[in-house]
Amino acid sequence: MVVKSGGGGGAEEGAAGAAVRRWVEAGGGRLVLDGGLATELEAHGADLNDPLWSAKCILSSPHLIRKVHLDYIEAGANIIITASYQATIQGFESKGFSKEQGENLLTKSVEIAHEAREMFLKQHPDQSTALRPILVAASIGSYGAYLADGSEYRYFTT
Repeated sequence: MVVKSGGGGGAEEGAAGAAVRRWVEAGGGRLVLDGGLATELEAHGADLNDPLWSAKCILSSPHLIRKVHLDYIEAGANIIITASYQATIQGFESKGFSKEQGENLLTKSVEIAHEAREMFLKQHPDQSTALRPILVAASIGSYGAYLADGSEYRYFTT
């Protein structure tokens, strides 16, 4: 997406560009991304030794994901990233879940982040997403990440 600078945003900017511009302006000219989800999950006691990595917590401990998201929002993050980097339909199927169940678990990763945002707003009624945007971004890993063998860090040449 291209957002033209220097103007108030026009029709050429597009709806998505205008939305990003509004969010950045509402964030005081900057947006803060959350930090290492897996590191914080482990610090809260999660065992991520699994091919699903942090996506394992979608199944076993969504409350920990919610807690970490909430901690990042409390610390000033405007963008929280879902626990879905390693989550794929194939990965869930390899754990015995159906395609539909896998799709539902991917959706659940977004719902958990939304719940954390709603909890924050309920605990801080003086805050508003109009004044301080809190966005949810889906974490999408590469196909190599699904293989859980380090493939996403290697490349091949012919």
